Parts: sequence; structure tokens; C-alpha cells
Amino acid sequence: MLEKIHIFHTNDVHSHFKYWPRMQKYVKMQRAQYEALGETSYLVDVGDHLDRSNIYTDATIGKGNVQLLNKAGYDVVTIGNNEGITLSHEELFHLYNDAQFDVVVGNVNAAEGENPTWLKPYVVLTTKYNTKIAVIAATAMFEIYYKELNWQIDDARSSLIRLTHQLRKEVDIVVCLSHLGITEDELLAEECPEIDVIFGSHTHHTLPNGKGINGVLLTGGGKFGQYTGHLVLEYDKKTREIVEKKDTLIHNKDLPIVENEKEFLLSLEEEGKSLLDKPVFSTKKTYNKEWFHYSQLSHLFAQAILEKSGADCALFNAGIFLDGLPKGTVTALDLHKIFPHPINLCTIELSVSEIKEIFQQSKNEEWPNMELKGLGFRGVIFGKMLTYGFAMNEDRQLLINGKIADNDRTYKLVTLDLFTFGYFYPSFKYAKKKYILPDFLRNIMLDYGQSFFKR
Repeated sequence: MLEKIHIFHTNDVHSHFKYWPRMQKYVKMQRAQYEALGETSYLVDVGDHLDRSNIYTDATIGKGNVQLLNKAGYDVVTIGNNEGITLSHEELFHLYNDAQFDVVVGNVNAAEGENPTWLKPYVVLTTKYNTKIAVIAATAMFEIYYKELNWQIDDARSSLIRLTHQLRKEVDIVVCLSHLGITEDELLAEECPEIDVIFGSHTHHTLPNGKGINGVLLTGGGKFGQYTGHLVLEYDKKTREIVEKKDTLIHNKDLPIVENEKEFLLSLEEEGKSLLDKPVFSTKKTYNKEWFHYSQLSHLFAQAILEKSGADCALFNAGIFLDGLPKGTVTALDLHKIFPHPINLCTIELSVSEIKEIFQQSKNEEWPNMELKGLGFRGVIFGKMLTYGFAMNEDRQLLINGKIADNDRTYKLVTLDLFTFGYFYPSFKYAKKKYILPDFLRNIMLDYGQSFFKR
């Protein structure tokens, strides 16, 4: 007999819930229809469901997202980098305590002590006709971040290939939830044709009808809840082979509007605001923000990150400030509005010649008006590159805090982690560096404000 199996899939929602109600209603209706026909269906998520730039997600430390996944009836999820490295070790350890679904990650383990009870290297799902489906998964290898957060991350591709070979004889079908990106998915398909389907994510790629490589079907559902994927497998029980696999993307914006959609979004926002609307410190004046100049807020922020890091100098873009710091009572909500970014600090050790080069690169006239997307940045435009604690005199000598720099020593520069990936400053990618985790910019400003405004 031929058995039809349906797997609905989402990825990289990033806490964009605009179409969430209609998407989930549609999936539930479809699954109910398939159940009536005797056909098995599942619902999976391929990571980065949460994004702490969202007020509701940040206020609930991601647990609100888990509740949404529970209510939607998800069967299996994996983690993306937004789950894996934007939470402290303790926060991630307990993130899925109340999950009513399986969480599969094959390349992450606790560096010390026991793993959280929810963490599984794989699960085996059994359909109504006893067809066994192994679900394996892996997440992107932000090795330095995971190490700093007390997690061990193993090579994703080799972990997935090992699990596939381990499970292949025990199950009928192997599918992979890959939060690795399209290039890694293609390499995995080339190396491991024993995997039947790779559900893709991380690079936000869109494959309207999937993509076949080496007999493996790859999927990609874009980002921000734009699409829901629907995979259909036809499995021949007699020959124990998949005779057809087909994936389609459903445009969520085109699904029927669900009653009270706006109220749903408003309720999440209001709950988040209520949880974050707590006083954290008080100021005696307003600290303005500027995107094309230095500002009172940039001066204050520079002091905060220099004190936090113990660095000699600082570098950051003015576009990170989405609002000014108000006069009077400042709440955690105010700080979230100013710094919605899931961005961390990083200290980098540089020579005098390297800092000189950085200083010159920072004058790039094209950067300030650039509309930066990704790298953790959640602002509007890049803004002016601001330098604190280092400058060049008329003789082209480097000054560190007003004094001529010593050519025989290295200096520590504190900057934003988004600059360490090599897109703006290629030399940062290979320099000796240390990430300051897990605090985001808003957390650092909160701690500094509580200390500074009491002095």
C-alpha cells in the first residue's frame, strides 16, 4: 500500500507573529482533514522561533514562545542561534521545561554536568501504519559563543551523518531539521544521500517547491513567518521506499484572516510591556540620541562599555540607539526600546598599526546611511561610526586616551559583536578576542545606569 505522510514546517519566525493565528488555524484544519482520511501529519519548527528584539519574547525570556508552540500543537522543534546563544546557560537550560513537544539538537551538549532533560539527539516518530520516521537536527556552529555560555558544540555535518548511519537500519525514513544554512544543507545532501529530507533555515532562503540534490529534498521557508511549508511523502509499505516527496510553500499573508488577529498581537505586546515596565534607575536630564553625530547618549554608552570591558578604547555605530534616554524614571521597557538588538560586546586585542587602519576604515562615507539588515542589528540605518579613546594627531600618530600609543604593545578595543564577523573590519575576524556574554547592550546600560546615577 501507499501511505501519505504530511509534515508542515516553519523556520526563522524570529518572533514575528503577524500571521501566526491564521497560519496555525490553517495547519490545524489541514491536519484534522488528513486525520479523517487516515493520513498521518506532523508539525515541526527549524529554529530561531524566538527573537529577543520582540518585547513579549524578551520579557518572558522565550518561554512565551514555547507556550505558543504548545498551543499550536508542534511535534518536534530544534534550536537556532537565537535560542542557543542569546540566552544565558541557565535560561536555555530551563527554556523548554514546559514544552509539550520534542526538542532535538544533535550537536549541542552541556560542557559541564548533565544535559537539560528536554535535549534529545534524535526522536523516532511512528505513523498510523507503523512507519518509523527518525528526526535528527543540528544548529549553526557559533563555537566561541557556545563555549563562553558553557555549552559544547560539535561539528554539525559529521554529527548528522553519524546519526543517520546509526538510525538508517532501524527506521524507514530519515528527516533532518537543519539550522545550518543552504550551503551546509547542500554539502550534507552530497555527503549523505541516506537522509530523505533536509528542512532548511538560518540563511532565510526560499525554495518554493524544494530543491533536489543527490536524491535528497531540501526545503527553505524564508523568514519572519512569511511562509508555512507542507511536505508530502508517499511511502510504499511493500517495497519500503519513498516513491514521491513534494514540498510546497504556503504564503501566510494569503490565508484567511482570523478573528481577533490584531487583538492577539496587542495582547502579546501588552503582556511584554507590563512585565518590562519596571523602574531600573532615575536620571536628572534627557540623554539625546543622534544617528549622524556623537550624542549625550553615545558618551554615556561609551563610558558604560569601557567600564564593563576594561578596554582601552571603544568603537560602535550610532545607529544602535533607537531612542533617547528619558529624564526621570527609566524602566527596563525604555532600555529595550533604545537597544532592541540581540547584540553582545566583544574585546579585541590589536596592534597600533591595526588600530590606525580601523580608524581610517571608520570614516567610510557610505556606512552612515546604509540600511543594515541582520548580524543582530535591529535598527533602521547604520549611522555614524563612533570612536572613543583613540584618535590620530597631525603627524599620523595614534593617540590612546590622549597619549601617543606605544608601538610595542597591544591595546584592547571594545566593540559590538556584529563587527567581529569580518563584513566591516576584516582584520577583526582573525584577531584575538573575547565575547562578553550573555549580557546584551540594554543589560549593560541597565547595570551601568544603576551605578552611575547613584554617584
